[in-house]
Amino acid sequence: MLRLSLALAALAASTAIVHAQTADVTAGAGAAQSTMARLLADGYEIKGTAQASSRYIVFMQKEKTAYACQFVTVTTTRCGLITE
Repeated sequence: MLRLSLALAALAASTAIVHAQTADVTAGAGAAQSTMARLLADGYEIKGTAQASSRYIVFMQKEKTAYACQFVTVTTTRCGLITE
């Protein structure tokens, strides 16, 4: 059930991830931006994947914090915080 909730939350957040332009913390919004490599280095685990059109979304989690990461290219990812 947790995975389903995470997947639904990430799907709702995927629109914002697609339009993310930087890998910096968004000032004032409280939503952190990152990359998949940085999250893996910080100990986040891959919990699931989903295909959105021709793009793939990877869901990562560490304790109660979760990110949804979009593959921009084969080697470039963009991640957005979906829970705190």
